[in-house]
Amino acid sequence: MPILRIKEIRNLSHEDRTKRLEDMRTELMRLRTMIRAGGTVENPARVRQLRKAIAKILTIEHEEKLGTRKAKPEVKKPEPKKPEPKKPEPKKTEAKKTEPKKPETTTGRKKTK
Repeated sequence: MPILRIKEIRNLSHEDRTKRLEDMRTELMRLRTMIRAGGTVENPARVRQLRKAIAKILTIEHEEKLGTRKAKPEVKKPEPKKPEPKKPEPKKTEAKKTEPKKPETTTGRKKTK
């Protein structure tokens, strides 16, 4: 049984979610029993996947019970921004002050020819 995505879980009815939850719990119980008995499991990562999928289903059920999230959220498209007209920059009346250049000094070794 493939692991469900959040969108897929939200699209399921309450009865379907309950059935999937029971199936996943029985599969998880079977895998844990095999591991405790010392047997080898074909896919040990499946235990973690099942636990996460069960948690997702329970979370969505709880959200719907509390009414914190709607069944299908409305997607709003952002309105395009209108460019603002450019304002002319005021002219500067002050002249730029320039500092006098300092003569370069050499430090360190002198060059030899």
